[in-house]
Amino acid sequence: MGSLARTSQRASRALERLLEIGVVGLIVALTVVVVVAVVYRKLGHSLAWYDEVASVMLAWLTYYGACLAALKRAHIGFDGIIRAVPRAWRLVFVAISEICVISFFAILAWTGWVVMLVLEGDTLVSLPGVSVQITQSVIPISAALFIVCEVLSLPGYLRDLDSSTGDDFSPGDGDGSLEGNLAP
Repeated sequence: MGSLARTSQRASRALERLLEIGVVGLIVALTVVVVVAVVYRKLGHSLAWYDEVASVMLAWLTYYGACLAALKRAHIGFDGIIRAVPRAWRLVFVAISEICVISFFAILAWTGWVVMLVLEGDTLVSLPGVSVQITQSVIPISAALFIVCEVLSLPGYLRDLDSSTGDDFSPGDGDGSLEGNLAP
């Protein structure tokens, strides 16, 4: 394995660890917010900020969780189709797929940035000290991060496809399901 491949693999592992910590942190924080809000509501003292904060946290969890899934190649895909075509055509299908995915997320990142600029000065309704730009920053950040995750996971994906004959396809073996794609 060349030095570029090792560097890419180290960067991928470091990013995976960072995303795992972030996603778990968001799950724990969201759980705490929901439990505290339920307790306060049962005590007759509803928290005014709960709905807005929980919604933002759930959005962040979704976006950053999607980045983690992209890094592990566990997102929805068409692996079954790619593995079924002759080996000579696989690279073409992967290239088209990657171009589409990366283009979409590049457009999403740019659009998210433009939206953030438009939202300058807006604050959350229930927490006027919190800028809406902070809450919406997840869109351009995670879109750019998704592109990085796609690029970092591509060499391993190509190696996996190259070793696949196409005849050995079975559910859970790279068909986009979570069964076969989550193993390290």
